[in-house]
Amino acid sequence: MSNKHIIIFSDTDGLHEGKLADAFASHGAQSTRISLMDCQINYSSKSSGLLIPGFDNCLPDAVFVRAIPDGSFEQVTFRLDILHALEESGVLVYNNARAIERTIDKGMTSFILAQAGVPSPDTWVCESRDEAREIINRETSTNQKLVLKPLFGNCGRGLQLLDSDSTLPDLEEVKGVYYLQKQIVSADQKGRDWRVFVIGNQAIAAMERISDHWITNRAKGGKCLPAVLTTEVRELAEAASRAVDMNYAGVDIIRDAEGNYLVLEVNSVPAWRGLQSVIEKDIPQMLADDLIALCHSSDRKPQIVR
Repeated sequence: MSNKHIIIFSDTDGLHEGKLADAFASHGAQSTRISLMDCQINYSSKSSGLLIPGFDNCLPDAVFVRAIPDGSFEQVTFRLDILHALEESGVLVYNNARAIERTIDKGMTSFILAQAGVPSPDTWVCESRDEAREIINRETSTNQKLVLKPLFGNCGRGLQLLDSDSTLPDLEEVKGVYYLQKQIVSADQKGRDWRVFVIGNQAIAAMERISDHWITNRAKGGKCLPAVLTTEVRELAEAASRAVDMNYAGVDIIRDAEGNYLVLEVNSVPAWRGLQSVIEKDIPQMLADDLIALCHSSDRKPQIVR
């Protein structure tokens, strides 16, 4: 039996968290759901290091990062500091702060994928409205459209489709950064892509997302369908996960009109409700199995916090 104590970092106590807790319990591990907002870094005459609710004199064996709460730039940075501090203290952090930082920022994700030779749509990131307008004019001159995305964003929120006649948002609306990506249109002209779930750099399952709209996210009405995990899709998803060095990932892949597969995004805290609804594999159990195996294979000894 495990006898491990694991924190599930999340703000909600829903289906994902409950299933994870059950999966950890199957290994004899105790788990506690805690919000990163309730944690502190505290160095004073009476305490030293990290203050985590329920862990007065010790640290957990591992933490599973289910969600990073939204907040100001400073708040999100501090919550990532907590994850960094835990790892520096010898705690297994699944996914760790570095992996989350490399994927929560779409600009850095695009850079890393390109450096690793992982195919993805043409992308431009800049702070100048004039330069962004020039990119749009040049790329849309042949009826190509571009997708404007928030640098930090998920679930399809804030996406805009731009053509040569589109009004470009002001800098304030995009929080000072224009992230522009070539729109990829499938051969049948429908909104269609794949979400591939990767654990330990192995693609374990995939679903196809189809929508009458160009945005396919389940949160925006996309329909989830079971999908065959082909060799090409599997290898591409695994390459993307390795590039950003993640324990688990949700990799979004699209196929263009010529049949080429491209990585759209890599998600470091992916939900799996939609995928779980169309496959038989037990995703939270597979996640728990992998985390516990990593705990047993490592020599990490979490420090005592006094």
